[in-house]
Amino acid sequence: MESLPWWYMTGMLNLDPGWADMIFVDSHAHLDFDDYKDDMDQVLSRAYENFVRTILSVSCVNGENDGSELIAIANRFSKGPVTILSAFGVHPHDAVTWNEAIREKIIQLCSFGHNAALGEIGLDYFYNHSPAEIQSRAFRDQIELAGELDLPVIVHSRDADKDTLKILDEFYKDASDRRPGVVHCYTGGLETAGRILELGFYLSFGGIVTFKKSAEMRDVVKNVPLERILLETDSPFLAPVPWRGKRNEPSYIRIIAEQIAAVKQVPVEEVAEITTRNFNDLFEQNRVMDS
Repeated sequence: MESLPWWYMTGMLNLDPGWADMIFVDSHAHLDFDDYKDDMDQVLSRAYENFVRTILSVSCVNGENDGSELIAIANRFSKGPVTILSAFGVHPHDAVTWNEAIREKIIQLCSFGHNAALGEIGLDYFYNHSPAEIQSRAFRDQIELAGELDLPVIVHSRDADKDTLKILDEFYKDASDRRPGVVHCYTGGLETAGRILELGFYLSFGGIVTFKKSAEMRDVVKNVPLERILLETDSPFLAPVPWRGKRNEPSYIRIIAEQIAAVKQVPVEEVAEITTRNFNDLFEQNRVMDS
């Protein structure tokens, strides 16, 4: 006999009644990575047990990944209590693959009913897997495409604050008709954070805020309004302490929320409530789910 789906068995989960009303959103994960191919049911079960109710899974489309795996995952678990939303884009590492065919593929993927954003897109000068000028072109082209599709963007920026800000200024300064987005896994300084917020963007923070040597990052968290913060794991990367160095997963969002609550000296329930509302405001989840 076929085993019951994990969500049917949730009555057996060890739910802490003190957290019963909390809802978390993992605003950035990569569920289509091979890291989860053998235990996705268990990963989602642990997420549910830790009060995660929505995961925005980001698929990095390139010459090898056509986005179909993420669509298959979202469809497979569409009847479960953890909603899986999707986003598709060409990561700066893969900017050399950006062409008209990939653009048409992104348009097709973004028509998927659970799609919430275009991304992740941006600049990465740490690895420079693609030349900077090619990264810039792919970034600009995809921001233009997001405008055409009326989608927010998920921005990746590493060691590229100056050029990232320059491009975001070009498209979002005084552009009330363009939906903004989020700079994910934010690791920049407070001044840069302020300029990003002025453009209407949100900042998302992940496991790095729990690292011992991330005092400057925690200072940024302290000074950024909670109303402009999202939570993310960036799974399978950057697991928080005490899981640092291990595979990350969405259930660990609870640890990140607790750290942010401690930094801002507010109850974790407040972090859960406000960051979930921020996510819904930015990505208009109800509109996505009703489409």
